[in-house]
Amino acid sequence: MLATPELIQEAAQFSRLGNLLPRWREVPMYRNTLGQLTFAQLPVITKREIRENFPQNFLRSDQNLDSLLEKKIVELEHTSGTSDERTPVLFGRGWWNEQEATVLRLNLFVAQVLDEFPNARRVTLTPPVCNGLVCFSNWHSRSARTLDQTLFVNLSRIPFLLSDAELARMAGEISDWSPTFLDLDPVHGAWFALHCERNGIRFPSVKFILCSYEFVSVVHRRIIERVFNVPIFNLYGSTETGHLLMENERGEMKPSYENVFYEIAEPDARGVGDLVVTTLTNDLMPLVRYRIGDLAQRCEQPYATNYLVHGRSRDALLRRDGQRATTIELDQCFQGVGGIAHYHLRQAENGDCRLQFIPDRESDVEGLILATNRLKELLQLSNALTTEQMSVLPPTSSGKFRLTQRD
Repeated sequence: MLATPELIQEAAQFSRLGNLLPRWREVPMYRNTLGQLTFAQLPVITKREIRENFPQNFLRSDQNLDSLLEKKIVELEHTSGTSDERTPVLFGRGWWNEQEATVLRLNLFVAQVLDEFPNARRVTLTPPVCNGLVCFSNWHSRSARTLDQTLFVNLSRIPFLLSDAELARMAGEISDWSPTFLDLDPVHGAWFALHCERNGIRFPSVKFILCSYEFVSVVHRRIIERVFNVPIFNLYGSTETGHLLMENERGEMKPSYENVFYEIAEPDARGVGDLVVTTLTNDLMPLVRYRIGDLAQRCEQPYATNYLVHGRSRDALLRRDGQRATTIELDQCFQGVGGIAHYHLRQAENGDCRLQFIPDRESDVEGLILATNRLKELLQLSNALTTEQMSVLPPTSSGKFRLTQRD
């Protein structure tokens, strides 16, 4: 087998881990384990371990958080709280942007655009409750929502309740800003795209769109592609880990070996298991064998290794045979189906399911029947799958949306 640059980078990670372990032994959280156990024997950590005794569990003996903040050496953020209470995150000034820039260049198309436009402007449209770097939770003037080359336009937790006037305000700001790319939460982005479609709004400066912040459904992607007609790429990560995977121009989710060491814990027969990551570049708060809460699958190719993100572990449903059906498997049942702008599939304890959906501008009765039949077959349902058309579906407390949920 030819050793490609990607395979060489992957193989080099073990050596890099070996070089970092002595430094991490100075971190209080790992002091009693890194000196006694091999890397593979280290316990997996979760958000609970991050929160316990923070920041003393990470800061070394010569570090003080108040002093670091006063000197503007560090940034203190918090996770959105999608699957747990909000968790503090500590990293050095500029770290977020630096590791993001590395991950974006895993996509050759995006890299070419960024080379052509080195001061590329972006517009970010996210839930207003995630972290201070990318979200606003209160009303601010446009100037206050403009940071360097980024304009933040969304101020609402529930996109389905936005007035036409507010959507028009957002579209007007984007047109004035003339961004090179859009950075969208897929639910908010799809709803905004429908407004643009109804009103014939286009953004000719936009070269590509990033979808991030939560799971990218085929339902939302279909609408965004239809309306904006530019390449759309999935950017996956979290506040505490930074960016982990970037969709390339071939639709593959590429790992960032410079930033992260990847593991799949407790894989099932198909290789789907819990994504466990070790961050390599955040010296202030290194996460060693951190269980992120998502299911993923390692996909080995002759030339490289890719990953398939299956969605939150807690959001997987159960088939009648006891096997789990992940969010991505359930979402594929909507492939090629129109007429749906957003959906929520909920499974009761007895296995029965209810599908609630918000309609798109178009009607696709046959498509809805096709999707429900696919879902029934995948889940091996013995009873009918109930469907209900809605005008609003609520988000979680973090402002994100759960496509699938098990009681």
